[in-house]
Amino acid sequence: MEISAAMVKELREKTGAGLMDCKRALTDAQGDIEKAIEVLREKGLASAAKKAGRVAAEGVVEAYIHAGGRIGVLVEVNSETDFVAKNDQFRELVHDIAMHIAAASPRYVRREEVPQAEVEKEKEILRAQTLNEGKPEKIVDKIVEGRIDKFFKDICLLEQPFVKDPDKTIEQMLKEKISQIGENLSIRRFARFVVGEGIEKEEKSFVDEVMAQVRQ
Repeated sequence: MEISAAMVKELREKTGAGLMDCKRALTDAQGDIEKAIEVLREKGLASAAKKAGRVAAEGVVEAYIHAGGRIGVLVEVNSETDFVAKNDQFRELVHDIAMHIAAASPRYVRREEVPQAEVEKEKEILRAQTLNEGKPEKIVDKIVEGRIDKFFKDICLLEQPFVKDPDKTIEQMLKEKISQIGENLSIRRFARFVVGEGIEKEEKSFVDEVMAQVRQ
């Protein structure tokens, strides 16, 4: 059964769970909303989703500077209370997120933030690439849909594999912390700075260095 965007939106509004979690749950439940809610609850995602409806207006801004001062990150992560914002577990989480941003270079927090014009431009490029590969016209759109999903996973922080534990995404890691800490936590925004960025310099070498050190 095809899972429509409207179905995913409805499930998300009812549970507050992430887009991809909702889509997977609906797929597992063959489009049945109520069964999908049960799937989310069984996975412990509905519990975190309930907390996600609560306002998180406290928190911290973490600054992370990679060794040598070549890459710097500022990230704001919010909690519901100042008490949790001062908690060592929360502080460690925020530090890990900042370190991940330094290593993985996301451009947005979540896919909803990606400008539609950028998405459409990427789709055009992917469609042209797919046609040039000789794929049949009738399946091109389906292939592009899968590739645009990968595009989001590459550039959106919440969907990236956590550099210290690639088996889980940043969103999954965040939900685990929500369940452990007992408060809604939210990554609001971040900025990443690279020495010489935009001055026609090759960044790849020291980004690889960051990722290697983070995974140690």
